Amino acid sequence: MPDLVSLIFFLALIGGLVMLACGATVFAAETAPRGRQGRMHSGHLVAGAWVAAAGLTMMALVAWSTHEDVHYDDSLFPYLAAVVGATTFVLGLGPFVPWLLGVLGRGGARLPAALRLSARHLADRRARTAPAVAATMIATAFAVAVATMAAAGTAQSRAQYVPQARPGALVVRLDTARPAPGIAAVRQELPGTDVAQGLTPVHPFDLTVSTADSATSSSRAYIGDQALLRYLTGDPSFPYDESRAVAVTSEQGRHDTVTIEYSAPEDPPGEPRISRTVPATVVPPPVGGVEAVFLPAKLVLGMGVKLELEALIVDPSLHRVTAADRDRVQERLGESGQAYLEEGFVPSYGWLLFPGAAVPAALAGALAATVRSRRPDRLLLRAGGSPAAARGLTACRAALAAACGAVPGAVAGCVAGLLLAWPFTTSVDWDPVPRVPFETPWSSIALATVALPVLAAAVALLFRPGRRP
Repeated sequence: MPDLVSLIFFLALIGGLVMLACGATVFAAETAPRGRQGRMHSGHLVAGAWVAAAGLTMMALVAWSTHEDVHYDDSLFPYLAAVVGATTFVLGLGPFVPWLLGVLGRGGARLPAALRLSARHLADRRARTAPAVAATMIATAFAVAVATMAAAGTAQSRAQYVPQARPGALVVRLDTARPAPGIAAVRQELPGTDVAQGLTPVHPFDLTVSTADSATSSSRAYIGDQALLRYLTGDPSFPYDESRAVAVTSEQGRHDTVTIEYSAPEDPPGEPRISRTVPATVVPPPVGGVEAVFLPAKLVLGMGVKLELEALIVDPSLHRVTAADRDRVQERLGESGQAYLEEGFVPSYGWLLFPGAAVPAALAGALAATVRSRRPDRLLLRAGGSPAAARGLTACRAALAAACGAVPGAVAGCVAGLLLAWPFTTSVDWDPVPRVPFETPWSSIALATVALPVLAAAVALLFRPGRRP
């Protein structure tokens, strides 16, 4: 039930924000004057400017409050405030759409004849055409803002990515209580492949490993045999000594000894943990490898710690595993394990769904403005014009309507996206990775801004011109 309530709240919140942004169409319709020669009321433009400035200020305040590379609480308030500011900013731009149409309709004397006629036709009935052009502006601003935020989020995620294994390595996490099905799955799907075994202390044994200068959690303490050491170092000829640990690290400092602390099941609560220091050999990790401490299994067993099989690792130096191999192993594993293939950072492209839905909405707004403007087809045909000329004028009108919405929308989307990138790249970790610069997709934004009028004109060419009466 709490999940259902959260879903309903989330949908209601998204719906409210969408309605707030779509209020720009209502704002544009209510403030549009009658006729092409009508002047915009200055109060409407001032009101829109104040609303847009309020949204811009809210976004700027949230961006300023989240610009430091520190730990932030896991709170939805900064995100919600930033998104509300962005929608308010777009809402305030509503009155400027009919103003722009009026400026083009009255001052297009220097434009080519087709554009001049198209601008006049769009400005003749601004109360009908301005809301549709505003819808194009809203959809374009939404798509551009999402693309900008996605670029920032992808760059930050790439900087924060920590590999779980060497590149190309297949790690099969087993059910320690039932490792046999996992072993059988790997043998059947990857026959003849050398597999390194990763061991872990049997519960309730608790083992912690640290070097002289830094501590390494038990999740980074690899326990196994020579095959596991060869995988960690990437060097098949690296000497294997059952009495020495190996610190695979690129850190500077003293790592010539390793301290192992553990507690046995029979130890009463509150008793100090058993500590043992063993000599260690330091080796840098291979390219893309993980930093860890390797402990020979015989050394750990000699301390009285019981071990069990935790993972099977396919060394990429010996066998290159493909994604298809991983999928087959995972299918055979079922619920008895998990197969993970280290492929490096893979960006997510799920955000493309939002611009993908916004582009048809922007195109529909431009075409709606074309249909709702005074259609000159019959007048042109009466004057002896050809149907091809009527189609061309309709296409020009559609392109101009799309441009009047796409260009302001792209500018507004860039402003909103660059400000929203700050709160949406914050970190809840106590040791956050500093923010990294990202490349705003200017070329894609410019291409989309130009392509939308061209696409609108191409679709408008399919319109059938009015018949002769």
